[in-house]
Amino acid sequence: MNHSNDFPLVNDVHSGLNATRVADIIAPRNVAGIGAAIAHAAEHNLPVAICGARHAMGGQQFGAAALLLDMRHMNRVLAFDDVNGLIEVEGGMQWPALIDYLHAAPPSTARRWSIRQKQTGADALTLGGCLSANVHGRGLRMAPFIADVEAFKLVDAQGTLHSCSRQRNPLLFNLAIGGYGLFGVIASVTLRLAPLRKMRRDVSVIGLDDLPAAFVQRIDAGYVYGDFQFAIDPASSDFLQRGVFSCYLPVDDAAPLDASGKELSEQDWRGLLELAHTHKTDAFAQYAAHYLSTDGQVDWSDRLQQSTYPDGYHRAIDVKLGHCGSEMIGELYVPRERLCDFMREAAADFRQHGVDLIYGTIRLIDADRESFLPWARQDYACVIFNLHTAHSAHGIEATNDAFRRLIDLAIARRGSYYLTYAAAASLRQVQACHPAFGEFLEWKRRLDPQQRFQSNWYRHYRDLLAAAGETPQARA
Repeated sequence: MNHSNDFPLVNDVHSGLNATRVADIIAPRNVAGIGAAIAHAAEHNLPVAICGARHAMGGQQFGAAALLLDMRHMNRVLAFDDVNGLIEVEGGMQWPALIDYLHAAPPSTARRWSIRQKQTGADALTLGGCLSANVHGRGLRMAPFIADVEAFKLVDAQGTLHSCSRQRNPLLFNLAIGGYGLFGVIASVTLRLAPLRKMRRDVSVIGLDDLPAAFVQRIDAGYVYGDFQFAIDPASSDFLQRGVFSCYLPVDDAAPLDASGKELSEQDWRGLLELAHTHKTDAFAQYAAHYLSTDGQVDWSDRLQQSTYPDGYHRAIDVKLGHCGSEMIGELYVPRERLCDFMREAAADFRQHGVDLIYGTIRLIDADRESFLPWARQDYACVIFNLHTAHSAHGIEATNDAFRRLIDLAIARRGSYYLTYAAAASLRQVQACHPAFGEFLEWKRRLDPQQRFQSNWYRHYRDLLAAAGETPQARA
């Protein structure tokens, strides 16, 4: 195992708001290396935090004064069942490598396989991290990531390897998926795959009021993926009320792939992101024009889920704006019949408080009835807001205030929010949206009594609930 002897400073790569001084960094290369790292931590009485590609913004992958396990070297394919569509990969494998492997693998049958869904935005996230956050993609009729997981292997606080599935260790299966690394290290993940298909992108620009019916029509017509990316200029009547509606329909495998090179380059994305900070109407107009130009484009069902993420894009924007900043993401869920009035009230709030929206999208999510701490407790409309945040005490608090107001708007409609991003929610909001959280922490205490696995995220919520005297009993 590789480790340094100094005290490194680490941070997340998107928001840059999670600077954390860790005790050491170890990069295990196999299960034995994970066990040795945990034994080292126990010997030196160190907590353990687990990171992958470091995109998480809520402090889940870092712990102050913790031993940090960097899982990115555990990135091999371990087994591929191309008859039943199952693949086992190490927890540090990232999506691009998995997708490339599946494209290159010669099939033993006529069927070729692909991933079902991945999170959007950045591609370079590890499978172990995606399992730990129970991510989701753009599926029109898909539950969160747990539905795609057949099994996984986890190394616990004693260094013991557990095989977890719906049949073996089912409680640990349900706790660790969406458990943010608090129950052990994900050594490998076995994914359920889907047949690789060609799909056509159909694009239109529509109003928000037409969106619910448009989603239903697309689902009934057999479209598999889709989203609605809305206008971001508060000075416009289109603000949060009009957007680019893109959906993907399976087509015949004989259909030719689009070779016109219409996808935006990294430089194009950098330019759009800068416009989104400085000339919001122009940014949306250019984005809409580009997507409309790709109407009818055909691509593979996995490639169309990939996207360009320009690392460090905010440095050039900071020069233009004259301050250091980044975008913070919040994800809100509301019953689908309440989507339009939620968006209207959110638009009014953003205008009133001067919230700087950079990007936003609406997707659908089906209920998660398996994970212990489900964020999709029913079928929801999912609304994602990227808010520009100045790196100052005032800027960070303004963004947290905006997210707290959005959470209250969701709660008023029997909705919820995603725990993965900034820990802005109040205790009242946590209890309203995630009623099993106290019991989740009790299982953490029961299964990891020495609190070996910790993170800044965990410490925040542990202390928040402890201050309120939350000591629920875990269900046997």
